[in-house]
Amino acid sequence: MIKKLVIFGVGLIGGSFALALKEARGVRVVVGFGRNPSNLKSALAAGVIDEIGADVPAALAGADMVLLALPVGQIEPVLRKIGPWLADSTVVTDTGSTKTNIIATAFEHLTHKQQFVPAHPIAGAELSGVNAARANLFQEKKIILTPTQETSPAASALVVGAWQACGGKISYLSATEHDALFAAVSHLPHVLAFALVDYIAGREDAAVLFDFAAGGFRDFTRIASSNPEMWRDICLANKASLLAELSAYADCLTHIQSALAAGDGAALLKIFSNSRAARNKWLQGGGSD
Repeated sequence: MIKKLVIFGVGLIGGSFALALKEARGVRVVVGFGRNPSNLKSALAAGVIDEIGADVPAALAGADMVLLALPVGQIEPVLRKIGPWLADSTVVTDTGSTKTNIIATAFEHLTHKQQFVPAHPIAGAELSGVNAARANLFQEKKIILTPTQETSPAASALVVGAWQACGGKISYLSATEHDALFAAVSHLPHVLAFALVDYIAGREDAAVLFDFAAGGFRDFTRIASSNPEMWRDICLANKASLLAELSAYADCLTHIQSALAAGDGAALLKIFSNSRAARNKWLQGGGSD
């Protein structure tokens, strides 16, 4: 039982974490902080949180856990604000999509580094805000922890227990492994979706193109409906890994462009067939979740 949980960022992820813990009877009191007062009022009215945080020292007093469910670009100022008020027994964890930069920031602002447990739930949706939160968001989803050498076993155990109560499946990576992996399979796809929609929207015939766009365009660009501010911050935070993936992907596009220009149907067929086989194998392994 977490007696007191303080959440900074009561949106889709933070709100779903609170709802899941409440449903599992794993938390007694949830205090919420955020930039949007109306969102916090909605969270309070819906029972996602029990109190709207107004005073940081008072909210952190007696807190067992602090969850930073914020866009990565907003984590540093919050860590700076809460650092002086954290008890040595309060566990701090996050849900950020990048890890190396967040760990460095946490170490800069937290006195009790052993209480910081970096985490990343692999769950979400293109919708944001507390109204999109749901208690089953993390059911059977991977929850990646990237504990540091300083992270205490007790702090890790509390975070593991909380995510398991939410239905998540725990995995472990180093921060460097995490950022390289997600540059390829998460950050790159978002950039591609945003880029394609921006390209179409910038054309003189955009209205006609959107009018005739159908399922293929909709499916490919679904994640371009994601929060732009959040994805700007993720891209900048993971710049080195993402630039490497963009360069490698550009090489793949150049290869396809060359095959198409040469009328090399065999080369195109090989690429497309390999791609379909790999995706189908992934889906059969549960990748569609």
